[in-house]
Amino acid sequence: MTRQLLLLCLALTTATVPAAEANKTLHDFFTAEWEDTMQRSPTWASQLGDRRWNDGWEDLSPEAIEAEHRHHQDALVRLRKIDRKQLPPRDQLNYDLFEHRLTQSIEGHAFRWHLVPLNQRGGLQTEDELADSLRFETVKDFEDWLARLRALPRFAAQTTALMREGMRARVIHTKVVMARVPGQIEKQIVSDPEKSPFYKPFANIPKALAADRDRLQAEARTVIAQHVVPAYRAFHTFFAKEYLPACFDQVGCWQMPDGERRYAFEARKFTTTALTPREIHELGLKEVARIRAEMLAIKDKVGFKGDLPAFFQFLRTDPQFYYKTPQELLVGYHAMSRRIDPLMVKVFKTLPRMPYGIEAIPDKMAPDTTTAYYRQPAADGSRAGTYFVNLYRPETRPKWEMMALSLHEAVPGHHLQIALAQEQGELPNFRRYGGYTAFIEGWGLYSEYLGEELGLYADPYDKFGQLTYEMWRAVRLVVDTGMHSLKWDRQRAIDFFKANAPKQENDIINEIDRYISWPGQALAYKVGELKLKELRARAAKELGSKFDVREFHDIVLRNGAVPLEILERFVSEWVQEQKRDRR
Repeated sequence: MTRQLLLLCLALTTATVPAAEANKTLHDFFTAEWEDTMQRSPTWASQLGDRRWNDGWEDLSPEAIEAEHRHHQDALVRLRKIDRKQLPPRDQLNYDLFEHRLTQSIEGHAFRWHLVPLNQRGGLQTEDELADSLRFETVKDFEDWLARLRALPRFAAQTTALMREGMRARVIHTKVVMARVPGQIEKQIVSDPEKSPFYKPFANIPKALAADRDRLQAEARTVIAQHVVPAYRAFHTFFAKEYLPACFDQVGCWQMPDGERRYAFEARKFTTTALTPREIHELGLKEVARIRAEMLAIKDKVGFKGDLPAFFQFLRTDPQFYYKTPQELLVGYHAMSRRIDPLMVKVFKTLPRMPYGIEAIPDKMAPDTTTAYYRQPAADGSRAGTYFVNLYRPETRPKWEMMALSLHEAVPGHHLQIALAQEQGELPNFRRYGGYTAFIEGWGLYSEYLGEELGLYADPYDKFGQLTYEMWRAVRLVVDTGMHSLKWDRQRAIDFFKANAPKQENDIINEIDRYISWPGQALAYKVGELKLKELRARAAKELGSKFDVREFHDIVLRNGAVPLEILERFVSEWVQEQKRDRR
């Protein structure tokens, strides 16, 4: 070996040492941070299938909340000590995403959203639902649930203390939304412990545990009667007599301290863009006008003679569009999935191995929540993904919305995207199981649009349902910014929604109330979908006949959920690679 070649080899070997050290340090950092996240979030850990903290709840004490904030500040310092330049491109991205995660958490801490630990869609009053995502196979599983029930009074007291501080700091929600909560709490105050939602796991103890059945059931009855029910009774008294009267009479987070900056932060966080509330509002108005024109075309196509509001009323009220019973509605959703599932191979190169199921939204929450939602699979593979559908008042759940809804929540929407991300074993856990709302919900809305090229909107009413759902997300841009930034009242938001979409009034009110209690989240859907459509159109134009939609979807999905600017970079790099390969 020549002297020059020897020196070159030594230089290359020396250069790889700090690179390898930086890479190992980064992944050790990710592992430690994930462990910390799981320990601080025991209910999320349980839902993911990590059973190490199945006996506890989150610590909501002020000391724990501040300790977590300091931990994030310290983690950011430690992350920035790692030499990013020494990392390979994939880990530079991991570095950047985790840095973004930490800086956003640190910035958001100042707004003290932890002072509103519940709303009408969930919180302390619905914690029994955690059991639906757990395994109850061993005596320890049941003992852990009993330990959680014994710890619930402390969790309830911490929740109460946070809300009292929220009253003092004026970080609260509006009365019209929170007025739904007392009735939800009342469902936990039972005279017979076996009627408690928390008792559900003990009603079906496996035969293999027969020797412990009587003891476990007796302990459950005692714990529920002596710990759970009194905790909820005390919480109900606090909520009804102290908290609810202190809530805002008007809607919108502009009423909270530093409301304008608070909402602008939420808009940036959920959309992963620099769009201002005013820009988002104007984008929404533009989209509403475009979709409305397409709706008029469908109305004319089916031969309806009245105007668009009259057509909306027809779609809301004509019996042909509704099932008569909850069971018929559930069967209808299953039929939708059987139509959709076999078509996925037409537009996707890679499909998740994990299946999904369809279940009814629990009865106690159905009147106060939206039409459907999705729950991701357990990380350990012990629980499939679940598409939850609302069967409450089937006469308000039109058939023409079911196709678009199923495409969004199951496949090719949330289940396909989220399950596929979880199966990317080379990604750090914070990317496999976390994500960005603009990407996740933007993909869900884009998936509704895919129904067109899959031939699933042959019925013009189904196509109108897709337009209704797209309009629903465009309306969100207008009413969310309207209430939280432009000081619209609730009725104005409801009226705008009703004037532009044929959704039932019950659904519209539930949706508006959701936006009131979750500022900014609803902005992510349309912003994300528009970016995906833009990137697809740009790639198709640049690649021409060589554009392959299956390859496009693969590049979009194979890295899990990312901010929209990162997604744009991925697609641009892929397009350039395709061009080079064609030379």
